[in-house]
Amino acid sequence: MSMNFHRKLPIPQEVKKEFALTPKMEQVKAERDEAIKAVFDGRSDKFILIIGPCSADHKEPVIEYISRLRKIQEQVEDKIIIIPRIYTNKPRTTGQGYKGMLHQPDPDAKPDMYKGIVAIRELHLSALKDYDFTCADEMLYPENYRYLSDLLSYVAIGARSVENQQHRLTASGISAPVGMKNPTGGDLSVMMNSVTAAQSSHTFIYRGWEVTSTGNPYAHAILRGYVDYAGRSVSNYHYEDLLRVEELYEKSGLLNPSVIVDTNHNNSGKQYLEQVRIAKDIVHSRGQNQNIKSLVKGLMIESYLEDGAQKMDEHIFGKSITDPCLGWEKTEHLILDIADKL
Repeated sequence: MSMNFHRKLPIPQEVKKEFALTPKMEQVKAERDEAIKAVFDGRSDKFILIIGPCSADHKEPVIEYISRLRKIQEQVEDKIIIIPRIYTNKPRTTGQGYKGMLHQPDPDAKPDMYKGIVAIRELHLSALKDYDFTCADEMLYPENYRYLSDLLSYVAIGARSVENQQHRLTASGISAPVGMKNPTGGDLSVMMNSVTAAQSSHTFIYRGWEVTSTGNPYAHAILRGYVDYAGRSVSNYHYEDLLRVEELYEKSGLLNPSVIVDTNHNNSGKQYLEQVRIAKDIVHSRGQNQNIKSLVKGLMIESYLEDGAQKMDEHIFGKSITDPCLGWEKTEHLILDIADKL
């Protein structure tokens, strides 16, 4: 076998025991989970913002960012639920480049998966303990979800993973809302099939166990744009696109029809400043059509302390080392503007 086996990693139960939640943290988590699920099943008309860096890189700037989000959350809590993005796994199209804190808790050092497991758990714990935030992460590796399962209030399945059987089946056994992105080629039927699979019960192999999932009624669609046959970015957040997804939901018979719109990636053509315009456009569409308002539960926005992105060796505090993000000043103005328009 062409692999070098370095060491056996601890099972999630062991890591959770060593880095445990307090009773107060568990209570905050339960209350947050209930408030977020109420949006997806229609009991609440609050708007969700899943917002934060493209990829978490260092604990200090991420926590500084989250501390600022906490202050904004207090200003808009009557209308908006903020779910910070702490994305600790970074999918790479070619497999090259920084793969996130799970791989490299220090981006300048060699990969160390055990240190990565500890680092990502401690980061999510800090957000909850110090700022009462349960966060979102991308499930890049289904078998690793259990290391954070008691901390996450939102899980995303990426555009490259959404057709994968193990991602779909694992999503069916998660109690938190799981967003299934449309694939990079844009086929909405693939996305809807993934939501159907995630809402259904399955028996499968997970972490060496035979398990049966109950199905996740909060699995839903994420629109992130796509790439056409000529390699051009095509957006799918417009009024007509949202009506099309509503029609697909009506035909599917799925529970809790819901959409989160990703304002970056191919919806913005990776022009990160366009996220401001796109976010406002989606809020406007909700205001024009009650069906769209009921369907679109929130936005996903890439944002950090500083505008743009940097190279790995620049070491600018709070500036993305992966995809470009909105800086804090623009982020703050955008959140407050969205709240005013809801």
